Amino acid sequence: MKSLSDQQKGSLLAFVAVMFITPDSLFIRLSNVDTWGLVFYRGMIPFFTVLIVMLIIYKLNFFKMLLISGRHGLIYIITFSITNVTFVVSIQNTNVANTLVMIAMAPMLSAILGAIFLKEMPNKKTWIAIAITFIAAVYIFYDSLKLGSIYGDILGFITALGLAVGAVTIRSAKSKNLVPAAVVGKLFVALFAMFFIESYVLDDLDLFIVPLMCVMCVAIPFVLVTIAPRFIPAEEVNLFFLLETIIGPLWVWMIIKEQPSLETIQGGVVIILTIAIHSFLKLKKS
Repeated sequence: MKSLSDQQKGSLLAFVAVMFITPDSLFIRLSNVDTWGLVFYRGMIPFFTVLIVMLIIYKLNFFKMLLISGRHGLIYIITFSITNVTFVVSIQNTNVANTLVMIAMAPMLSAILGAIFLKEMPNKKTWIAIAITFIAAVYIFYDSLKLGSIYGDILGFITALGLAVGAVTIRSAKSKNLVPAAVVGKLFVALFAMFFIESYVLDDLDLFIVPLMCVMCVAIPFVLVTIAPRFIPAEEVNLFFLLETIIGPLWVWMIIKEQPSLETIQGGVVIILTIAIHSFLKLKKS
């Protein structure tokens, strides 16, 4: 990693994180755990997993990093906690494509927030990429709107806004490590879910699916996504999340036959090509 430029490091971290995240929606669909049970385990298991790793690596400096994160850490804890809850509840109240298309708006929101609060004006290529992917997302959403519910769609948009705020917060605190704040955010998610959870029991396939989902699709990606904006602008990190807009529904379609529409496939191809071209041009320049 030391031989890579900041652009290459950030792009690699964001890409790997999103690849781990893509089966997440499928695992949520496959599990038989109630909504708040899922939220609880998606908070508690990653909390202990990452906390143990952080304590092994940083020892008591973990708590020092948490304290010096200050207001940035507090903002990130709040936004990180909210998005973790709204994502699961959205997936379970609309179809997967709707939720992921709403999340596809995160790069546009990140660019706007970054321009307002960080004075980081995206270059022309990034604005073009954001515009194209946003139009593709709206195209997908327009077709799939009738298949979902407005409640789930709104929560999907809140998730996108939370991702944007979180990415801009990390970018504004490049000298600080906000992974400890994310760990605390996971704990808050689990504690919040405890007020609503009906059962802690995991039966049959859930004994395998839930821990795998929590480690592979939640714990590992949230560490990578928390680090990536330290190297590249927030909107570029969130551009990679657009890959999930098409790959996530494809996982669901292949395994449980929740088939994405032709419009989702067409829009997804546009999104993937746009991200690929944009990333290639940025990496070539760096």
